[in-house]
Amino acid sequence: MRTTVIAVVMVMLCGMMVQADVKPQRDFNLQRFAGKWYRVGLAYESASFIPYRDKLKASMGIVTALANGNVNLTMWDATPFGCQVKVYQYEKTNVPGQFTYFSTRHNMVKDITVVETNYTDYALVLKHKVFNSEYTQVALYGRSQTLRINVIQKFKAFALSRGFSREAILTPPPAENCPASASGSGR
Repeated sequence: MRTTVIAVVMVMLCGMMVQADVKPQRDFNLQRFAGKWYRVGLAYESASFIPYRDKLKASMGIVTALANGNVNLTMWDATPFGCQVKVYQYEKTNVPGQFTYFSTRHNMVKDITVVETNYTDYALVLKHKVFNSEYTQVALYGRSQTLRINVIQKFKAFALSRGFSREAILTPPPAENCPASASGSGR
């Protein structure tokens, strides 16, 4: 029994270390990353999110690079209560492509890692590297609401490799009129 418990603990610790080894985009360029993005994919295991999975719509965001290297992210989400806007303030770290922010919803500091981007089409972003079903997310962002199938497959494979179930990996339909002036804003 004791050997089994020790083995289980060791496997869990190794799993957490694997989760934490994610590196940001090589030679990350914040100025190129700034602009309009659509969140067209989301992997999220939180039990409190499960009832909302089928209601999720693609959301739009504007990434604004600040002079000090920090980032403001303004996101518009279509909800049952209408189009909601939220502003997030990401603080730079010593590693380009990695940021932190304080989550008021979870009352904790989370890390954000831009894992991969080509700046013109898509970006894979990991929120909270040490896997925890309540806090960790993988998001796929696109400069448009439609991405190539190979990019979507890459997102799904990455999310699976991070420990997400297939049911938790979503590619929601576009939101309509959220924000109402989406065609005229951003990049």
